[in-house]
Amino acid sequence: MKLVIQRVLEASVAVGDEAIAKIGHGLLVFVGIETADTLTDVQWLSNKIANIRLFDDREAIPNLSVKDIDGEVILVSQFTLHARTKKGHRPSYIDAARPEQAIPLYEALIRQLEQDLGKPVQTGKFGRQMQVSLVNEGPVTILIDSKNKH
Repeated sequence: MKLVIQRVLEASVAVGDEAIAKIGHGLLVFVGIETADTLTDVQWLSNKIANIRLFDDREAIPNLSVKDIDGEVILVSQFTLHARTKKGHRPSYIDAARPEQAIPLYEALIRQLEQDLGKPVQTGKFGRQMQVSLVNEGPVTILIDSKNKH
């Protein structure tokens, strides 16, 4: 699983004209699920999202997690995080999991993160064309790959 985590002042997701998610201070997390992913990846990444220290303390040092600041989270599925771009100009998504595998893992990540945070997590709509808006604070953008844990 690959994540792009962005620290935001605000973020929202719409499908067509319908707003489906909106948060204030917190994290916007794009999630790419690949065929090799398992529930072990879900648990490891949920812990990372909940506890990674990206928010400033009183001394302006990033020592606080989204959990520490009681921030909000939006999870958005994004299979394009697994694009292979080495050959040619058309990305290949061969490593991205098919919906029948990806949806249960995405839903498991939502449930696990809600448990780890102790509050609901907002989401995009899996497999839908979405419009994602954000105000990135910092900017702070972190890439995490569950297959590269060092």
